[in-house]
Amino acid sequence: MANTSAPNGFQLAGFLDGREGSLGQSQWLIASGDTNYYMTGDPVSLSGGYLTAATVGANQILGIFIGCEYYSSAVNRVIWSPYWPGSTTVPSGTVITAWVITDPQATFRVQSSGSAAVVQANVGKNIDWAGLTTTPTSSQQFSGQSIAYANQANISASTNYAFRILNLITQPPGANGTDVTTPYNYITVAFNNQTFRTTTGL
Repeated sequence: MANTSAPNGFQLAGFLDGREGSLGQSQWLIASGDTNYYMTGDPVSLSGGYLTAATVGANQILGIFIGCEYYSSAVNRVIWSPYWPGSTTVPSGTVITAWVITDPQATFRVQSSGSAAVVQANVGKNIDWAGLTTTPTSSQQFSGQSIAYANQANISASTNYAFRILNLITQPPGANGTDVTTPYNYITVAFNNQTFRTTTGL
């Protein structure tokens, strides 16, 4: 059955060393008033000590955003959110804490997008990504879910793409994304050009 396009970001699939029971996450700060939207499953980067939107292409990423916590003046309390609503300002003296999967061993399940399927011969190569949210839909504001995807149009042996293709997802049979002969198939990827996989500081 042909696949259909329904990307939902990079979802933790496991770890290269086989361990269980951890999300491999760490805490980072978002600047008050940051105009970017960060959705659960989005690649993110670091700039000036704060989280920032990752850039597609030959650019290093920090990890995968999975939620944040901040003081909301609207409800007069600290709230947890699966996404960062851009342009939100928090009171002076409070911080916006983001959780990001940064473990270099983390692997992710993600849908591909392009004119063809990601095929077995692509395993071991590096792949670009795309699909950051600029204006969340009402359903995204409810779920906080990313629409990022792996970009099948940009696969190569270049060291610069953010992710490495590990395998094609074929289970359960008949599920969307498991047809490896048509576009929009699901794959498992690991970090490649990532902050803790390089020796150059930011």
